[in-house]
Amino acid sequence: MAAMTGATTTDWDKPGSDEPDGPVPASRRLTAEERRRQLFDVALSLFAERGYAAATMDDIAEAAGVTKPLVYQHFDSKRALYLELMDVFSHALANRIGAATAGAEGPRQQVEVGMAAYFEMMVDNEQAFRLIYGRDAPDDPELGEALRRVEDTLAQAIDPLIDAGLDPEHRLLLAYSVVGMVEGASRRWLDGQADRPATTSEDGGGAGRRSRSTEEASLMATRVADLAWAGLRQVHRV
Repeated sequence: MAAMTGATTTDWDKPGSDEPDGPVPASRRLTAEERRRQLFDVALSLFAERGYAAATMDDIAEAAGVTKPLVYQHFDSKRALYLELMDVFSHALANRIGAATAGAEGPRQQVEVGMAAYFEMMVDNEQAFRLIYGRDAPDDPELGEALRRVEDTLAQAIDPLIDAGLDPEHRLLLAYSVVGMVEGASRRWLDGQADRPATTSEDGGGAGRRSRSTEEASLMATRVADLAWAGLRQVHRV
């Protein structure tokens, strides 16, 4: 039976979490938590690259350098693994936005730092966002519902930031509207990253690409926050 006693520990809510923490010495055996995290990251990469349907548990085992039975010791099925990925990601995203906005001094600053936290997390976790917003969404009601829960969690994180004296239903509607806006901007950026040529040592390699991506995230956050704030400021209490 797979160990499903709690959500997999991840660093999704920390800057730079797409970067490996460094190789584990070949002579040291991974702990159960380290192995689970490794399988989690490998599955994320394969789901983002190939889509849920095309990636198999055999693929995950091969990419991780382990046997398929070992994968099943940690996750009951590919479906269970995917659903946990969605759950952990959505809560990490909500926590990052919540932490960023907690110290904001007013509504405008809340919108700005909330957007900054969102787009910075996208740059730091491109594969996770590609899994959420990729074009190859699973054609499965339960898995589709998992994706919608990510949107729900994000809307619930945005809802308290809309301080306009509105009734709860009106405020939640606006929160989902903001979610749609940032999702559109996210897809635009992700598509652009896929079309961008690979970096070389001459232009800074991976570090150069991350620096440019961080600058782009900051610019996106500013532009989308400006649009969101301009709209929210004109909301009528009807």
